[in-house]
Amino acid sequence: MTPIGKLFKWGTFAYEAFLALPFIGGAFVVANAWAPLGVAFLLHAVAVVLLLRERGPIVGNVVGIVTSVVALIPFVGWIMHAVTAIILLIEGISASRRTPRY
Repeated sequence: MTPIGKLFKWGTFAYEAFLALPFIGGAFVVANAWAPLGVAFLLHAVAVVLLLRERGPIVGNVVGIVTSVVALIPFVGWIMHAVTAIILLIEGISASRRTPRY
């Protein structure tokens, strides 16, 4: 992966992990009128486009897009953010170890 691809992969992981914090993430989303979910949607969409160009793993970011939409439901959103963060973590670690496909 290129440095920009890695930045988006790890950045979206950090954002999802923050939103998955039980009360802090939920309070942040509610206090900002659910705008952080829109930001997460846009970040994941940009990450998918970048990673498609460089043939990187996109599953975690696609799940993140779905999570951004489903997260309007309070407890389902919390679980989905945690699942997405775990998937992004696994993809980030495994992509760091791979050799580039040129």
